[in-house]
Amino acid sequence: MSGWDEGAVFYSDQAQFPQGDPAAADITRHSALRKFKEFLRGFTSPTGDFPYRESLVHNRDHVTVAIEDLDAFDAELADRIRKAPADYLPLFETAGSEVLASLRSKVAGETGEMEEPVTGDVQIFLSSKENCVSMRSIGADYMSKLVKIAGIAIAASRVKAKATHVTLLCKNCRSVRTVPCRPGLGGAIVPRSCDHVPQPGEEPCPLDPWIAVPDKSKYVDLQTLKLQENPEDVPTGELPRNVLLSVDRHLVQTIVPGTRLTVIGIYSVFQASGTNNQKGAVGVKQPYIRIVGLEQSRDDNTNGPSHFTLDEEMEFKEFAQRPDAYAKICSMIGPSIYGHGDVKKAIACLLFGGSKKRLPDGVRLRGDIHALLLGDPSTAKSQFLKFVEKTAPIAVYTSGKGSSAAGLTASVTRDSNSREFYLEGGAMVLADGGVVCIDEFDKMRPEDRVAIHEAMEQQTISIAKAGITTVLNSRTSVLAAANPISGRYDDLKRLHKIT
Repeated sequence: MSGWDEGAVFYSDQAQFPQGDPAAADITRHSALRKFKEFLRGFTSPTGDFPYRESLVHNRDHVTVAIEDLDAFDAELADRIRKAPADYLPLFETAGSEVLASLRSKVAGETGEMEEPVTGDVQIFLSSKENCVSMRSIGADYMSKLVKIAGIAIAASRVKAKATHVTLLCKNCRSVRTVPCRPGLGGAIVPRSCDHVPQPGEEPCPLDPWIAVPDKSKYVDLQTLKLQENPEDVPTGELPRNVLLSVDRHLVQTIVPGTRLTVIGIYSVFQASGTNNQKGAVGVKQPYIRIVGLEQSRDDNTNGPSHFTLDEEMEFKEFAQRPDAYAKICSMIGPSIYGHGDVKKAIACLLFGGSKKRLPDGVRLRGDIHALLLGDPSTAKSQFLKFVEKTAPIAVYTSGKGSSAAGLTASVTRDSNSREFYLEGGAMVLADGGVVCIDEFDKMRPEDRVAIHEAMEQQTISIAKAGITTVLNSRTSVLAAANPISGRYDDLKRLHKIT
């Protein structure tokens, strides 16, 4: 034991972690930062390259990290990211900034001397191959943890400036203090008193002396989205649930209403302001998800499953080579409905769709097929529509009598809390890449029927309301059912006189 305290410097990094966190007793803030830097700098893929190091060199402001890769590198670190992402993600981003600074070479300054390059903040996006959690099962057990959900973005707000550090100025002694803000929709905790020590004869600072200095504060872009359950996930007879999302920095203005998303975020709460905030309900908070990674679940070609197994692909190829493939598909359309061979052929063509073309001059020709079933009552028109709704991967069923132009296309509504206008997509926007089934098409008002003409032909919906001017995609097929004008089909009249 002799000489153990002679001249050497010993230190412990346990004090760098906030006190009172027993879950982090075995991995500290300093060691986590070191492991994050080792992961970004030294993780190798099965092909032998360094994916995250190369990604940082090419994209200096953000990098997407797969949780599976982090799990393979250090399972304990990945578990900390899942259970306490709000504590470890800032460390991950700090590690990304330090690794980027070490990867970049020195540059010549104004005086000609070589200087260290100035690097900005690096945003970490997370991706995962885990199964999504149902929006209805998210509760208090998921608070402050990573969750992965899927749905449709039905509304998007305007971009706002969110303060990351607020500069405060004391009204009495003019001292300046910088206070950090909580990420997401959280605010800053402003101290009640000033720490200035008054001199003899000087008036002490009163309570709450701080005023915010907006010009000297730091900001990032912030946008809120509203995510709704996928129509196929909603139980029969219940309304679809929706949840509030918060995106910032490089994820802002990347999503438009009607986009199918799979998001990874931190389940958090915030104190909502407005008429819903009742007195005495201080402990009641509004939940939201702070997004740390998202991917669009669809592309321009298909909205079905993104991949098939080899056995399924072989079955598809074998079925396509059969000479009676078209007749076999038509016989599977409404098998419980007798007859109506031509109607089944038309619905089969509608479900498969045509081939869209883009001409050399930029004109785009749609490939989706629209169909109108016109016939007497009790001829299984509604049954065909219900069959298509259950068969198509993306389908929305609506009735013409209870549908309006805004409900079918898009509407502009005002947020009850912020009093700002935001865009909310309708049925034809939510069914982008699928089928819209409209029953009782003859009962629709003429002005509502005209509103879907642009969506049927141009496959876009143009909005110019309340200062919002935008174009939404509506690449859908419309299957409508209607009765003749007189209630029954009259074969003695021409077609345009009975519709």
